[in-house]
Amino acid sequence: MAEFKSGFVSIIGRTNVGKSTLLNNLIKEDVSITANKPQTTRLAIRAIANRENSQIIFIDTPGIHKPKNKLSETMVETAFSSLQDVDVILFMIEATSKGIGKGDTFILDKLKEKHKKVILLINKIDLVEKEKLLDLITQYSKEYEYASVIPIEATKSKYADIVLDEIEKLLKPGPRYYDEDEYTDQTSRQIAEEKIREKALRFLNEEVPHGIYVEVSKFKDRKTSKKEDIYDIEVTIYCKRESHKGIIIGKDGQMLKKIGQCARYDLERIFGTKINLKLWVKTDNKWDENTQILKKFKYAK
Repeated sequence: MAEFKSGFVSIIGRTNVGKSTLLNNLIKEDVSITANKPQTTRLAIRAIANRENSQIIFIDTPGIHKPKNKLSETMVETAFSSLQDVDVILFMIEATSKGIGKGDTFILDKLKEKHKKVILLINKIDLVEKEKLLDLITQYSKEYEYASVIPIEATKSKYADIVLDEIEKLLKPGPRYYDEDEYTDQTSRQIAEEKIREKALRFLNEEVPHGIYVEVSKFKDRKTSKKEDIYDIEVTIYCKRESHKGIIIGKDGQMLKKIGQCARYDLERIFGTKINLKLWVKTDNKWDENTQILKKFKYAK
């Protein structure tokens, strides 16, 4: 019988390259929010892949970007802090890249400082010709000695096992850190907050979503009059501008209702129980400078 292996793996790359989509496929659970917009991920989320002969703990990090404020500075700091204690790093790029840009050069410089085992993942290979892909592999291979290079389509589950197999080869024998039925270390509150923010990212325009912060003020389970389990969840969505508040609420409250309905549907599936979800919207133009809030986005070992 093969010796059991375990280890920690960080996923790093520029914003919107498909890190969270890949993670959800690797875990086969919806643990990291996805949207076709930059800076979707703010937290360093741990997710667990339980296999027959291994347990792989992934850390999905915020995308690398040029910081514009304290929040984005914290997000980039979180991404690089996660590299300190991992066994393997997945460095994800896009096959459509026109060579190695400044963002990836910055990441490569950081990787060279860490001296870790790195797997290069080239995503969105369906969008380029084979010659272009081979040329990109050649360019990146000159910059770092990767443990392996894997062309993938993050949206397709067939590539997940290929990536997991390669990671497993690089891990050392180790214990099972989490129970077999666990797939994330996020709290119920964090899951609710991220799921609501995901819906806001999908339904609101480009300007609003990254100026919002979602906070659960109440998360309580109870029995209904019919003795059924139900979670009462009360949530405040903070935005930076009064004009954004109106957009989030929408005409006659329709946008806020849409966000709430879709989030509730997902949360009921995740928690396996009925959800009584209430949403409020408040304006706070300095929430992203609040040190207590920023602490939530810092990487915790």
